[in-house]
Parts: sequence; C-alpha cells; structure tokens
Amino acid sequence: MTTLISEHACFGGVQRFYQHDSSAIGLPMRFSVYLPPGFEGKQLPVLFYLAGLTCTEETFAIKAGAQRVAAEEGLMLVMPDTSPRGAGVLGETDSWDFGVGAGFYLDATEEPWARHYRMYSYLLELRELVLREFGADGARCGIFGHSMGGHGALVMALRNPDLFRSVSAFAPIAAPSRCPWGEKAFSGYLGADRARWRAWDATELVSEGPVRFPQGILVDQGLADKFLPDQLNPDAFEAACRAAGQPLTLRRHPGYDHGYYFIASFVEDHLRHHSRQLGQPG
Repeated sequence: MTTLISEHACFGGVQRFYQHDSSAIGLPMRFSVYLPPGFEGKQLPVLFYLAGLTCTEETFAIKAGAQRVAAEEGLMLVMPDTSPRGAGVLGETDSWDFGVGAGFYLDATEEPWARHYRMYSYLLELRELVLREFGADGARCGIFGHSMGGHGALVMALRNPDLFRSVSAFAPIAAPSRCPWGEKAFSGYLGADRARWRAWDATELVSEGPVRFPQGILVDQGLADKFLPDQLNPDAFEAACRAAGQPLTLRRHPGYDHGYYFIASFVEDHLRHHSRQLGQPG
C-alpha cells in the first residue's frame, strides 16, 4: 500500500512524499514525486533521480530547484531514498559511506546485507509502481543522479536500456571498482571477488558494449570537486565510452564543487536533455 505523507503546491504542480511497503527490500520505503501542471489523466514522461551518499528522498526535491523546469517540460520526477531504513543490521550506521544512506543501488549478496540491501531490485519495483499508480509512460522513462546516485543511474541505464531511454549524471562515481568508496561498498555488499563487481561498475559495463544510448549520455563534473582526484574517475568512463563508440558529452566546469550549488547550476540542462530524448508518446 502506498501512503501519502505530505504534498506541496510547486510551480503549478504538486510535490508529494510517499511511503510504501517494498517487497524487494522487505521494509517500508519512502520516495517523492513531482507531478507537473495538468498531470491528471495524462501519461507523462518520467525521470528518476538517484541521490548521493547520506541523502534521502527529500534532498533533490528541496535543494536542486528542478521543479520549475519539470513543470515547463511536463516531466514527472521520482526520487527514491538512498538505502533501506530500519533494517537493524549490525554496523549499518557506523559509517557515512556504507550502510544507511549508502545503498549504492546494487543488490547485496553478502550477509548480513543480502536480505534488505537490494536497492537495484527496489528501483525496478519502484518503476513498476510509478507506472501503475501514477500513470507514467513506460516507454518514456529516463534516469539521472549525483555521485553515488550518478553511479546508480549509469548502471541502471546500462543494464536496462530497454527500460530507460535516457541517462545523465552529476559527478558520478564512474568507476567504483577503482576508488575507495566503491571498494569499501563492493567488498562489504558483494564480497572479495572483484570479478563480481564488474556488473555494478559503469566503466566496465560500457566497455562490454554494445552502444546502448546512441543519442548520447550527459555527464557534468566540477573541477573544484574535492572528490575528483580519488573517487570519481570520469576520465576512465570517458575513455571507455570512446573505445566502445558510446556517445558521451562530459562537461568539466572550473570552480564548481561536489554539492548542490553545482547541481542547481546545471539541472536545467539535464532536464532539457532528458525531455529531448524522451520525446513525444510513441
């Protein structure tokens, strides 16, 4: 059952927050939805946004200022939480970059994480819920995200190009197998066998081909981002896309850091990118 928690008028549409019982997670999960003006009775294109470490379903809705452009473009925005809450796993709140608020949008295979930390399956479940309960157009779904969520968006899209027509990212963890954040998360959730990590690494996935997004992937990266030298690896993703023939627009912005001032500065470009690629009903 999906329960409405709150709703707020916003740019002629409505920003809503929900809770529902997730079969994939086995716990209640929260998500938010922005519905643009005139949404009633329409099959709208839908754009899923995946937030980064420590964030929730509220972060993007409050900080990014995306609703104005979504209202203009007639886009539904869906924003899930970043991990299960209340799983009661020993140690899940010990670190800000692993456990609660840090689900990494994968399905854990290692105990004690495997039962509830199944964010990949949850996103597929949430997509079906949104199509069923909010009337979104299943043929016009896009996905984007920031940092850990940028990793999640790229992986979800590359693994499911039949479900997501467009993809973009802000400062994604683009090669998690090669950075401290990813190595910590993958070791804990997936185990020590690095061969099993490939399925959750965007750089590895795009290297395997074929070209999934011929219309192109958009990535923005701030050059004053303190995590750029050690955690993000956009150059590795860029090289893999070039080798595979996957069109990529990687924009590097002097002076911009990793936070939501950066996202708010370029979110309009991302929503316009998705709106163009999602296009009109088939």
